Amino acid sequence: MSKLIGYARVSTRQQSTDRQRADLLAAGVRPDDLYIDHGVSGARASRPEFDRALDALIQGDTLVITTLDRLGRSTQNMLAFADELRGRGAGLRVLNLGGGDVDTATPMGAMLFTIMAALAQMEHEIKRERVADSINKRREAGLGLGGRPRRVTDSQIQNAVRLVEGGDPAAQVARDLGMSRATFYRRSRALKG
Repeated sequence: MSKLIGYARVSTRQQSTDRQRADLLAAGVRPDDLYIDHGVSGARASRPEFDRALDALIQGDTLVITTLDRLGRSTQNMLAFADELRGRGAGLRVLNLGGGDVDTATPMGAMLFTIMAALAQMEHEIKRERVADSINKRREAGLGLGGRPRRVTDSQIQNAVRLVEGGDPAAQVARDLGMSRATFYRRSRALKG
């Protein structure tokens, strides 16, 4: 008897799978046949619950996901995966692909899946280019890239340098500041330079 195997994934532990879970259950996936990865990137090759979902698939079953990006990042990988499922006699159903439900078991569904997989990869590549372009422009303009603000101020480093020049061990001074000795030396050199 064929069944629906559901898979949901979020990239960080702080994100919720509630919406994906609700959509998959509404599509007919039984709670026992739902596999969820928390804090796992789509770019990673190893996704424990995804692997379990694939192990549960047998001929005639259908893997159900909410969106295409739950499978991975590259068109090549997604298409190879769809071919692998076809070879095993299993189907793939994407609930929210281009505003509708797409089932690769049908010729139209397979074609739409191929087109949408290519578009998803293109979108990912465009985002990557935009981020790289933004970083380069900020560097050229001499602007910072954001990140975590420094906990230890420059004046604290200057006072610590005076302590070391007065004979206190650099390792202990750095430890008191909450940083490694190498970071302390790097920060103190940057202040002198």
